Amino acid sequence: MQLSAAGLDLIKKSEGFRDRVYLDVAGFPTIGYGHLIKPHESFPNGISEPQAAAILSSDVQEAEQSVGRLVKVALTQGQFDALVDFCFNLGAGRLAGSTLLRELNAGDYQTAARQLLVWDHAGGVVVAGLEARREAELKLWTGPTQTAAA
Repeated sequence: MQLSAAGLDLIKKSEGFRDRVYLDVAGFPTIGYGHLIKPHESFPNGISEPQAAAILSSDVQEAEQSVGRLVKVALTQGQFDALVDFCFNLGAGRLAGSTLLRELNAGDYQTAARQLLVWDHAGGVVVAGLEARREAELKLWTGPTQTAAA
């Protein structure tokens, strides 16, 4: 399964584009469309939008693969998109250890969906942007019901 245009739009809208290095809400150096800068990467002159789009494509592919590896049940396109956005934003490790994944893999899609809304904190504080992002993920989750095999 691949991220849909709606899922990509959510990532781009939630992250926004920045051509210079900045610190995200958790204090991590970031650039482009929410790309977490790796130790071997350097962007002293910033980044163009086409460069950011290429990096985003690679980052999305990693998130897609993580969802495919971790989720053991069938997903709708909207559920897949929501989980890819979640992984993109928080990382596969957070999904792997979450109640959300445990409930989903047990087949409890409704409880899993509600668990998305729990992930709206950074540094122990509710962040309005994360709250809005989780609500947008929930909206994707409950959207179209076209399913694909796990």
